[in-house]
Amino acid sequence: MNLADRLAAAGRPVTPVVPAPAASSGGTSAVPVQRPATAPTPAPPTDALAKLKDRVGKALFERMGSRMNDPSLSADALRTIVLGELDEVVEEEKVPLSTEERQRLTAELADDVLGYGPLQRLLDDNAVTEIMVNGPESIYVERGGKLERTTTRFTSEEHLRRVIDRIVSRVGRRIDESSPLVDARLADGSRVNAIIPPLAFSGSTLTIRKFSKDPFTVDDLISFGTLSPEMAELLHACVEARLNVIVSGGTGTGKTTLLNVLSSFIPNGERIVTIEDAVELQLQQEHVVRLESRPPNIEGKGAITIRDLVRNSLRMRPDRIVVGECRGGESLDMLQAMNTGHDGSLSTVHSNSPRDAIARLETLVLMAGMDLPLRAIREQIASAVDVVVQLTRLRDGTRRVTHVTEVQGMEGETVTLQDAFLFDYSAGVDAQGKFLGKPVPTGVRPRFTEKFEDHGIKLSPRVFGVVEPAGVRGWS
Repeated sequence: MNLADRLAAAGRPVTPVVPAPAASSGGTSAVPVQRPATAPTPAPPTDALAKLKDRVGKALFERMGSRMNDPSLSADALRTIVLGELDEVVEEEKVPLSTEERQRLTAELADDVLGYGPLQRLLDDNAVTEIMVNGPESIYVERGGKLERTTTRFTSEEHLRRVIDRIVSRVGRRIDESSPLVDARLADGSRVNAIIPPLAFSGSTLTIRKFSKDPFTVDDLISFGTLSPEMAELLHACVEARLNVIVSGGTGTGKTTLLNVLSSFIPNGERIVTIEDAVELQLQQEHVVRLESRPPNIEGKGAITIRDLVRNSLRMRPDRIVVGECRGGESLDMLQAMNTGHDGSLSTVHSNSPRDAIARLETLVLMAGMDLPLRAIREQIASAVDVVVQLTRLRDGTRRVTHVTEVQGMEGETVTLQDAFLFDYSAGVDAQGKFLGKPVPTGVRPRFTEKFEDHGIKLSPRVFGVVEPAGVRGWS
């Protein structure tokens, strides 16, 4: 006897349903339609379990009441209470369930109450790097750099909104009709963006970019092929020698991950101030001050911007300033900090090439509203930024550092750049479409290597793809 039959025997009639006819686009509607009474079709056990889960869930929320938000309860204590109440509610239903069905029901309801509902299993899956919810019935994930649709669903728009509210409320943010979009984060640092109707026409939309529970190290990036060992050695020396580094790349290329790795090269004896919209960086040093911007309140007041935090950080005696992303007028303050004794600063910017990164920094500085002449802005950039590290997401789904570029200075009205490493596209692809190339040195020794000697840093001759003859200095 299946679950539907047992529910019927327990006095819980089940309305038989079948899927609606396929739409012209080839998809299948999720709206059930009634079959004639003369030709009943038994409901599958999953439908019966879903209805049982809905009843049990409502009863559980009623029994828990205000205890769900009791700040005096630890996570473990709340979980113990919820599981105890859940067992009692299931017993009161008087529906015979197999051990497997009972475990599944308990796990899904515990996820709804204590976790993030249907998303919890995707969050626990280490192979999933990104989760995209396009309304309650359409959830996609990224695995291995490729998108795929899942069978996971929310029961309703209200169910999805409850999960979104739970996420944003835990970091002191809010989302409602007056403020229908928000950036937030999960406890493990994973980045969350949510947007709800009326702005999201197809239903509440949620995007979660997961971060590894154990931050990636430089060895991990080398094993992934993102960096070459020679490039890693050069970047380690750049950070240790207090060069100002900008990580450039498009959306989803791994800028934050690389920024984490670069920040791991900062010596332990330095005071680091990080500034972000939503805290994502996972620095492992002991002396780290983490600052996070704040959106306006319901009256539209009280906002603290990245620019405010950058200005304030200058009074906090920082050895290093790490800005999660330059996306506005704070770029001017960041450049001024780099030019006034705060060497070794790190940040990221959205762009598709090192040349585009310089142009975008010009645009962002103009957003500060200072009406500076373009030449003055370019001189600031050329003087402040030492290295641009370009990340690219290739069509095979891999993320690679395609350029390590030195900002050499000004030549007339132009900021001059010199590549130290470039990705070798000429190696082609294999049978599976994977790029066979890797970052290779151009053979040109950057001018900033002179600073390495001042800090007592020695690079292996192999870094630039040349071997220095004995007794010869300044080989290039």
